[in-house]
Amino acid sequence: MPRKSPLVIGHRGAPGYRPEHSRSSYELALAMGVDAVEPDVVATKDGVLVVRHENEISGTTDIADHPQFADRKTTKRVDGQALTGWFTEDFTWAELSTLRVRERLPEVRLSSASFDGSQAILRLVDVLDIVREGSVEHGREIGVVLEVKHATYFASIGMELAPLIERDLKAAGWADGELPLIIESFESTVLAQLRDRGIPASYIYLIEASGRPYDLLVAQGTRAPTYKATVTPQGLGDLVGRVDGISVDKKMLLARGNTIVPDAHARGLQVFTWTCRPENGFLSPEFRGSGGGGAYGDYEAEWGVIARTGVDGVFVDHPDLGVGFFRS
Repeated sequence: MPRKSPLVIGHRGAPGYRPEHSRSSYELALAMGVDAVEPDVVATKDGVLVVRHENEISGTTDIADHPQFADRKTTKRVDGQALTGWFTEDFTWAELSTLRVRERLPEVRLSSASFDGSQAILRLVDVLDIVREGSVEHGREIGVVLEVKHATYFASIGMELAPLIERDLKAAGWADGELPLIIESFESTVLAQLRDRGIPASYIYLIEASGRPYDLLVAQGTRAPTYKATVTPQGLGDLVGRVDGISVDKKMLLARGNTIVPDAHARGLQVFTWTCRPENGFLSPEFRGSGGGGAYGDYEAEWGVIARTGVDGVFVDHPDLGVGFFRS
């Protein structure tokens, strides 16, 4: 049954206020009342899962300030895109643990950037422990929405992510179904691998507003279904029994006349959406106000449109605003 109010998920913690995926970002999100938090995972050279939005980390750490790592700057193709920088898979965990995190969008989030340089990178097991301890501290059940990043790319370099995820979930006590766990990815292949390993979780398929999923593009070429085709009634029907729901770019829910949520619900699938942010730079044009990209626009009007679709979960960067608006 759809919830009366959507799950409010701290997207990488509380990155509207603290650098994303930092300890203080997660702790603040828990304190602000979220139902769950969302760590993204990528792997190190020695198979440690670290929590970063991307495996290229020049924008979210101080790695460029470490001369001993200068020679590891390189260009790679990740999911078909050329990227230049430093990549987690070229470092051991011991090396990455010497880095400090930075705000990814300092021009928009000056306050968050004031925390630059003060916190280390976290491992997945660290975040799982933070959430477990936070649930006790705050006296409520708090979940984890684990996003698997670039699984096909990592497999292509000999690093399968599914067994590493299973290992860490078991080590942290999150693989027995007692704690609320959602696993999501833009690649359905890795979701199937994790389901086949028997990890009790809700499995959510992430959907972009355009393009094709990289895993299927590699396997099927242009015969691979587009993301848009996946949210048609036929595409949603094809997902039944394979995943528990989808998580779509909010643009798709804001499009006039879309029927994604009722179509999914009619097939027993949940619908989440990403990412609800109050700043003008992230709002649809009709909801933007004055004051530049970092100023708050009429976010409540945009979020109201999203809420009225009956969506089951929303990812937010400012957990206090999200909890205040979406929770009935």
